Parts: sequence; structure tokens; C-alpha cells
Amino acid sequence: MLFRSEGCPDGRTGLLERIARSGVAYVPRFYDVEYLADGRIRRVVPTLSGAPWRVAKHTLMDLDEWPYPRAPLVPLAETVHERMSVEIFRGCTRGCRFCQAGMITRPVRERSKAGIAEMVRNGLEATGYEEVGLLSLSSADHSEIADITTYLADCYSGSQTSLSLPSTRVDAFNIDLANELSRNGRRSGLTFAPEGGSERMRKVINKQVTEEDLIRTVAAAYGAGWRQVKLYFMCGLPTETDEDVLQIARLAAEVIRVGRQVSGRRDIRCTVSIGGFVPKPHTPFQWVGQLDHETTDARLIALRDAIRANREYGKSIGYRYHGGQAGIIEGLLSRGDRRVGRVIRLAWERGARFDGWSEHFDFERWTLATDDALSDEPVDLDWYTLRERDHAEVLPWDHLDSGLDREWLWEDWQDALAEVGVEDCRWTPCFDCGVCDQMGTHIQVGPTDLGLPAAPAMSSP
Repeated sequence: MLFRSEGCPDGRTGLLERIARSGVAYVPRFYDVEYLADGRIRRVVPTLSGAPWRVAKHTLMDLDEWPYPRAPLVPLAETVHERMSVEIFRGCTRGCRFCQAGMITRPVRERSKAGIAEMVRNGLEATGYEEVGLLSLSSADHSEIADITTYLADCYSGSQTSLSLPSTRVDAFNIDLANELSRNGRRSGLTFAPEGGSERMRKVINKQVTEEDLIRTVAAAYGAGWRQVKLYFMCGLPTETDEDVLQIARLAAEVIRVGRQVSGRRDIRCTVSIGGFVPKPHTPFQWVGQLDHETTDARLIALRDAIRANREYGKSIGYRYHGGQAGIIEGLLSRGDRRVGRVIRLAWERGARFDGWSEHFDFERWTLATDDALSDEPVDLDWYTLRERDHAEVLPWDHLDSGLDREWLWEDWQDALAEVGVEDCRWTPCFDCGVCDQMGTHIQVGPTDLGLPAAPAMSSP
């Protein structure tokens, strides 16, 4: 508004210059990239006087000040996720090394119980949805999740309004929580994400969940009446071997065996969903070489065959997987620099549309577009995806400051190679990742001072 009141000096360019100098956003046109002869980046230099050398993220500390969305829109057509979504907290400090979202959204900031209840009430009145999704990176980790779910279940008991959580961490799940979520009669399958098939791989990625944790959790679920469990895994993780992936088949069979034992039934199911790992910026795995798609596909096929070969439990195990080729293109887009913009444009000009859907994805179109767009450069598709970076290399995103200390990320990558875990800093002393110190922020967890109003005995949205 200030810019407009001043008469919009120098038009769009003037506005972008003002934004760049303020540091509130990254404006790529005011930064030049200098390259080495081998294709690596030498440095990224601001070309506008007053523009910062590193552009820092900005963090909202009090989520109750921003109950987004204030006025939800309801689409005219039916959508896949037909529900009211409420973000109950932001950030995650579990430290999963593959997870960009958990790294760059630090620190943890919880929304208060009263703030969540108000968002749910207003959202349901505005939309008429019959499902509320309590969303975050790990919703069951909210320090007051039991109070929140019990209160909301009481509020909408007897109505058609149900509650749901996204995939739940194995070590954060309990039957009481699950029962509150399904109190209105909608009991769908439960979803957990062990991510790594073997104990060793879970140490590498810092997914601190043991096989005993998983078996104990699914046994409790099957014993309490659930019949369907879905498990998410990744293939192609750093240091992974064929045997690490085949362990998934053994683990799924054990889930079915224990489920039959505790439930006394044979109609239970376990679905294994697995996709290729893609390294992400601002994570300890940002230096990792990605696994080639041929090896990824070979491991996924071997896992499928191992599941089917189990005559006793194989028919009770569903198997869904995404081939390795799409993951390679995701890897190109994930860690590419501005030269990859030419690839995207050329692929689009040649008909690339809706590539997230397997029936529209054309790997050859992307590989040819990469070859042609980068024909005058000393880089190619393998250079961007399969190559391991060394510590000294300037990465395309190093001038964008997420708050994470680069040396801390490198040390965590070395810990991954040594299969050393890092605890959740919500409940332990600080591990010096850099976010709170550099960004002037801090972790916010309950209990919150704002209480909940008495729930009505009977209510409907």
C-alpha cells in the first residue's frame, strides 16, 4: 500500500528492488551465479546495492495470531480431500534426516487448544464439511493432542463430523487417541511410516522407531478392532543394500502374523507403500548421490516377489510402489540450479503436463529435454542426481538461509554414516542446529494457558 501511495516509482522493477533490499523475499533477478569450469557453482553474488548476500526465512511465532484460513473456500466440484483442514502446530524437531519440511520449519510452535477449537468451529460453520483433519508434520506429537481430540469428539458427538490425523508416528500412537478419532463411527485404516525396512536403515535416517515399537503398536490396533494398517517406506536411502529393502517383506509378514494372533481373525490386511528416496536441500542428505533408477526398480521388484512368495501371509499384504524413473526427475528438480529452468521449459514445450500422474509421465521426454537444454553445459542428468557432493561445494541454495547451520547439517550427515541417532530437542538439551540462535526464535509447546470452554452435550456443525 505504501508503494502505491508513493505513485509506484519505477513500476514493477522498483517494487522488486524494494522487496529485495528489505530481505523479506528472494528476488532471483538481482543475484548472479558464477560457475566453475566443471559446472559447479563458484559463488552467488547480489547485483543490487543493498540486497543481502543471504536471504533469511521469516518465522511466525504465535500461530494463534494467524488462524489460517479465516474464510475457507468450498469448491463446486468434489475434491480428493473433502475435509476441513486445521494446522495444529508448525515445525518438527524429530530430526528425520530425509525430511526437508521438518528441517526448514523449525522451531516447533504449537497452536493453543482454544485456538484450534475456534478454528474448527468457524471452519465447519463456513463450509459444512463432515470431516476435520488435524494437520501438522506429526500431529500426534502435539503436547495436548489428547485434550484436543477428546474435546472435539465431545463437541461433535452424535453429528456426522469425524476427526482424522495424517500418518501417525509409531511411537506417538495410542489406542485411546485412535478411539477418540473414530468415536463417530468412522473407523478407517491406520497409517504408519517406518520409512526404513531394517533397524540399521532407521538409524541412518534417524527414524528412531524399533521393530518392537512397530509390532507392539500394530498389535494394539488389531487387538482393538482395526483390520487395515498401511506402512510407508522408502527405497534408495543412503548406504542402503538389497537386504535392507527385503527386510520390509519380513516385517510386513510379522505384522500380519501378530495381527492374526491378537485378533483371532484372518481377515486383517497390511498394505506396504514404497517410493524412491529423493535428496532434498537444507537436509543432512543434501550432499548425497541419488540411487540410479535401474537399481531402485530392481530392488522394488525383488521386494514385490518376496512378498508374493510368502504362501502363509503374502495374500494379506498389499504392495504399492512408484518406479525409479520419476524419482530421478524429481531429484533433478529438487537439487537443480537455475540452469534446470531451461529443462523445465523445453519439457513443457514438448508436451509435459500433469507429470505427477504416472499415466502422463514420460521419462524419455525429460531425459531428451535435459540433454538438449544442457548440451552447451558441462553438466547432465546424472551430474545433478547421481553425483555425491563434497563438503566444500557451493550448493545452489546456500544463499537462502533456513536458519540451519551448514556445519551442523554436515555433522549430522556424518552421524548418519556412523548410524548415530539424534534425540528430539523438544525434550532434550539443544543440539545447536542454529535455528533458534540465528532466527531469534524458540520452541513453543504446551500446556497452554488458554483453556477450552465446556463442550456441549450434543452439537452439530
